[in-house]
Amino acid sequence: MSAAEAAEPAGTTTATAVAPSSHLTPRPAAWSRSFRLLGSEIRLIAGRRRNQMGLLVLAAVPILMAFAVKLSSPRRRGGGPDLLSSITSNGLFVPLAALSVEIGLFLPLAIAMLSGDAIAGEANTGTLRYLLTVPVGRTRLLVTKYVSLCVGAVLGVASIVIPGSLVGIAVFGTGPMVTLSGTEMPFWTALWRIVLISLYLAAGLAALAAVGLFISTLTEQPLAATVALMIFTILSWIADAVPQIDWLHPWLLVDRWMAFVDLLRDPPFLDTVWQGLAVDLGYAVVFWLLAWARFAGKDITN
Repeated sequence: MSAAEAAEPAGTTTATAVAPSSHLTPRPAAWSRSFRLLGSEIRLIAGRRRNQMGLLVLAAVPILMAFAVKLSSPRRRGGGPDLLSSITSNGLFVPLAALSVEIGLFLPLAIAMLSGDAIAGEANTGTLRYLLTVPVGRTRLLVTKYVSLCVGAVLGVASIVIPGSLVGIAVFGTGPMVTLSGTEMPFWTALWRIVLISLYLAAGLAALAAVGLFISTLTEQPLAATVALMIFTILSWIADAVPQIDWLHPWLLVDRWMAFVDLLRDPPFLDTVWQGLAVDLGYAVVFWLLAWARFAGKDITN
């Protein structure tokens, strides 16, 4: 027996034998913490009074449009697709007409408000430091913030489509929907097309949210981030309407948002839809990475 072994107290073993394996140490799963954090973010978004009022405003537009058309009783005119004049023929055109109106301003404004609160709002109130004191890395926090913004985009579109569909069916009834190609779709097929249109527009708003998330990492003033994203959206719409720079149009985020009407054709014209989704994905990836690069080195101690 060596001197070292003799020096050990009886009944003990080496440190190697008693040291517990690190991977057996009980600890909360990373995915479980991420889901709890995401749930907290979604509850925070849904619990803010201004966000609730914003959803009510979004939902009020299709309701007002339906009753305005009902009272005025416009006659449908030929000459091209007109979602507003088609409302009287089928109530499912109510949410589509409302989406075509609100995608220009109201829905981007809702995303701008949510994006402004994402990082800049937390920094402004001083809660960003406390969020990062718990075992949540900056990357995980940024992913959670962006996923919650995507959920907000879906909720914004749903707040238009669901009440618009219900009121439209109640006021104007339903039945086979006349497509933009002149054919008819049965009710359930038309309803499925509306779901696809909602998801398509939500994808565009999610890409816009990535731009807003990046802007939100540049400032500690949520109002400034909101205004900056709205300026970005308005300038994009203006540039998309200028024919002299048509070479730039395919690269603009808003250029193919109105391509959702191609899903109302029979068969649906998917080329512009796929191009729009590709642009959405490009904006989402590029601006989320820019937000990550900025947020990873952001000083939150002040």
